[in-house]
Amino acid sequence: MTVAASELLDYDDVIARYEPVLGLEVHVELSTATKMFCGCANRFGAEPNTQVCPVCLGLPGSLPVLNQQAVESAIRIGLALNCEIVPWCRFARKNYFYPDMPKNYQISQYDEPIAINGHLDVPLDDGSTWRVDIERAHMEEDTGKLTHIGSDTGRIEGATTSLIDYNRSGVPLIEIVTKPIEGAGARAPEIARAYVTALRDLLRGLGVSDVRMDQGSMRCDSNVSLKPIGQAEFGTRTETKNVNSLKSVEVAVRYEMRRQAAVLESGGRVIQETRHFHEDGYTSPGRSKETAQDYRYFPEPDLEPVAPDAELVERLRKTIPELPWVTRKRIQEEWGVSDEVMRDLVNIGALDLIAATVEQGASSEAARAWWGNFLVQKANEDGVAVSDLPITPAQVAAVVKLVDDGKLSNKLAREVVEGVLAGEGEPEQVMADRGLEVVRDDSALQAAVDEALAANPDVVEKIRGGKVQAAGAIVGAVMKATKGQADAARVRELVLAACS
Repeated sequence: MTVAASELLDYDDVIARYEPVLGLEVHVELSTATKMFCGCANRFGAEPNTQVCPVCLGLPGSLPVLNQQAVESAIRIGLALNCEIVPWCRFARKNYFYPDMPKNYQISQYDEPIAINGHLDVPLDDGSTWRVDIERAHMEEDTGKLTHIGSDTGRIEGATTSLIDYNRSGVPLIEIVTKPIEGAGARAPEIARAYVTALRDLLRGLGVSDVRMDQGSMRCDSNVSLKPIGQAEFGTRTETKNVNSLKSVEVAVRYEMRRQAAVLESGGRVIQETRHFHEDGYTSPGRSKETAQDYRYFPEPDLEPVAPDAELVERLRKTIPELPWVTRKRIQEEWGVSDEVMRDLVNIGALDLIAATVEQGASSEAARAWWGNFLVQKANEDGVAVSDLPITPAQVAAVVKLVDDGKLSNKLAREVVEGVLAGEGEPEQVMADRGLEVVRDDSALQAAVDEALAANPDVVEKIRGGKVQAAGAIVGAVMKATKGQADAARVRELVLAACS
């Protein structure tokens, strides 16, 4: 049932009377070149139903072939989550009918997943950590995508037409399932958000997914139940499906805690069901929640079991990088920036790009200035992530060097970067082709200075009268005449020498 906002129980009263229990299921689309069981391209944003074949359309007689890279990515995810990688596992058929599942079953893993019994120590905002125990990480395929036309909410209720895009059908998925999270109390919504944030950062650091929640490549299902303080038995849970932002994870958990508490306090009964999250901060009923028996799982007969050998697992273990938050703390200390600055760089997705630019020889200050200001502005104008801009850390570092060497002013450097973004070549080539290199030749500069002095005799008198700051007007005139290519510092020296 949906509870009106005015009827929700006050959050402090919820915590005083009930203990929340959470369970978080995160689905992650892998960034493999092809789909899980066929050779179709795994690429977001293609024209609908252009990346399909008999296998991912479930046509009779087609047989799946397992994607090796997806298996290795699953193992790396399991290792990063401190899981046990099992020596033998297999796929199962999860049977249900839904229009976006063309086979009427999903190839998944049920009672024999590839990774089990892990944990993730999640950093919280106050500097403490919270250990979230991981039940399992298993492999499966994604479904297609339904688009409902004619409803105000974009959901099926009230829609006049539903369109199906099977491009996503068969995309490799890893589902990461936590064990029940108990004892969080008032911090339960915060811990849910922090866990999904940490998981996103970890997966991005592994390079296995772009974890774009806005594009659906990372989605969270949040399970919430309440039990009276002192009661051992869990309450009835609800599952809020496909929450697609970090903030929304926190909001959805908090809302469900307040809603369920209001239901219980009124003498009602919480119904086990899936729920939809609405971006204005509430959930609504979906469908009654199925159990494993409802899906009639049985082993997938068309795929052999997966048996990763110990040598492969140890080789992949060596590829696991430093935890992202440990890296951030080290970088923050090296760069000497505040928590707020570091958080902003992470939020705009620029931290790794800045670090890579520093590795190419740029100072951290210059790298932060380019990626955190000019380039993120360009990304926003184009409606893309800053990491999707057609410029590399090496190219940005090359621009920084041209500025440091005095070949470019900051203004001219921005023109060079725009040229690189436009596909005109490497920074030095753009500088040469556009004729942007700073003019430092004294003979050329002196001519421009003499012309500016002759045109501004009143300014000359001020300078000769001791008002040295008036030289800025002449410098500005020269810079305008040379289209910003003059060396401003040298121009100033020539102006003062001419007026002495």
